[in-house]
Amino acid sequence: MQQREIVVSGIRSTGFLHLGNYFGAIRQYLHMQHTHVCYFFVADYHSLTTHQDPTQLRANVYRVLAEYLACGLNPDEATLYVQSDLPETAELYLLLNMLAYKGELEKVPTFKEKIRGKHEGINAGLLTYPVLMAADILIHRATKVPVGKDQEPHLEMARNLASRFNQKFGFLFPEPVAFSESGELLKVPSLDGKGKMSKSENEMATIYLADSDDLIRKKIARAKTDAGPQAPNSPKSPEIENLFLLLKLVSAPETVAYFEQAYDNCTIRYGELKQQLADDMINLVRPIRERAAELQKDIETLKKIRKTGAEKACASAQQTLQLARSMMGIRYDE
Repeated sequence: MQQREIVVSGIRSTGFLHLGNYFGAIRQYLHMQHTHVCYFFVADYHSLTTHQDPTQLRANVYRVLAEYLACGLNPDEATLYVQSDLPETAELYLLLNMLAYKGELEKVPTFKEKIRGKHEGINAGLLTYPVLMAADILIHRATKVPVGKDQEPHLEMARNLASRFNQKFGFLFPEPVAFSESGELLKVPSLDGKGKMSKSENEMATIYLADSDDLIRKKIARAKTDAGPQAPNSPKSPEIENLFLLLKLVSAPETVAYFEQAYDNCTIRYGELKQQLADDMINLVRPIRERAAELQKDIETLKKIRKTGAEKACASAQQTLQLARSMMGIRYDE
């Protein structure tokens, strides 16, 4: 019998989950939980790099866990846990930091983007964020990591650290790869045409899994468009490409084909497109929002799922950490 591959991924507990999280990662979690050994966590340590409000952290962690479940993750199929409930990750993070170099960390695109225009208040956790992410993955010796396109540089760092450890101390870690079922890592565009949907950027340009029907319609109505095609089969502007990408994510193929043909024929009405896009987004988001709201009322069940998941994750993590410590010479009682 072929052994199932190990998959690891997590989402930070900052703010509300959005369509970028759903299509970039969670939708793949839903399929992979049935075919792989899966560890999906709530990344509360990662959220601390942006000075998380301590009074909000608990609520944020349980909200993300509730939204995981509301999207369809099954704790009987996949191991669901909170990052800080796994102390082995923090120790492996420490060990991997000894193999990481300041220069390579400073070149990570996401770090450069985060510090752009800043000269103070740049904490070490932000710099070594990719090392902690590598520890999250390598602690379970995962081979696949379902993430969005923006996380690809972090996966490269995880591979580098795995290779560096293996060369120096002997083989322990497979080199993990960013994975997408479609074969192409996804970046869900912002409604304002400026980059990707994000928890920290323009909230009116991001569709959250907790948004009301009316708010979704309002956000879609405000999405940036252009004057429309001036000739048949014209290329689309970036703003219109964004709307069509979102349409492809949430709408039926025949709906997409209808609007593609209307665009090519110069008969498209952006108001109609936006109305259809809003309807289909609401159909996706509403049941998740309502289920998550119900789950958040049952904190005791969420606690039980969290603790059970931590116990399962610890069994894997302890084995890996024990091997890593021994291979590095940290074995003084032998």
